[in-house]
Amino acid sequence: MNMIYGQMEEIIDIIIKMSLALLCGGILGVERERKKRPAGFRTYMLVCLGATLAMMINQYIYEQYGTGDPARMGAQVISGIGFLGAGTIIVTGHNRVKGLTTAAGLWAAACIGLAIGIGFYSGAIIGSLMIFLALVIMHNLDGRITTSAKLVLLCVELEKLSAMSDLIAFIKENDIKLIDIETEPSDRVSASGVTVIITVRLSSKMKHEELLCSISEISGVVYVEEI
Repeated sequence: MNMIYGQMEEIIDIIIKMSLALLCGGILGVERERKKRPAGFRTYMLVCLGATLAMMINQYIYEQYGTGDPARMGAQVISGIGFLGAGTIIVTGHNRVKGLTTAAGLWAAACIGLAIGIGFYSGAIIGSLMIFLALVIMHNLDGRITTSAKLVLLCVELEKLSAMSDLIAFIKENDIKLIDIETEPSDRVSASGVTVIITVRLSSKMKHEELLCSISEISGVVYVEEI
């Protein structure tokens, strides 16, 4: 009878851990899913659930066979999840890196799963809430900091190299300090098209949206974006 009760307790513990892993992973994945990121709701759930199972297997082997390191598989999960995170990181045509937050979120989801697998429920729940707050609330704060920054990196597509003189003239006329400028050929516009990557420091009164709008109206400018 005691054996039956022991098996039932073990099954209940497994169900609790697996369910909590799905819940915590799902909470983190919802925010990424809403932003249409490469790794979304189901990916986060699977990562967290897989890490939980890996930790439970490690603990089972240690308790049943009295051998091995109870933290060994957990360490492999933490380092091994990098291959999945790397798949979410992309570099755009203008060397803009995207996907770092998603990759970090997957790594954090794996750590949450390890905490659940070993029975550290309070740490897993608090950690999930903190990570969720960082993804949701801090995203808005990060946007405000970015838009208020005075140092701006721009990518400007020009019809031809001669159009750069009008761009530089605009920068000087509006009390904008030119920090750095790089040019590279661009056949996306025309055979003589040029891509210009410039770093500028804005005056206190100019906003990012105003700068982009003004540059887009310069003769010879085909496209402009902040990177």
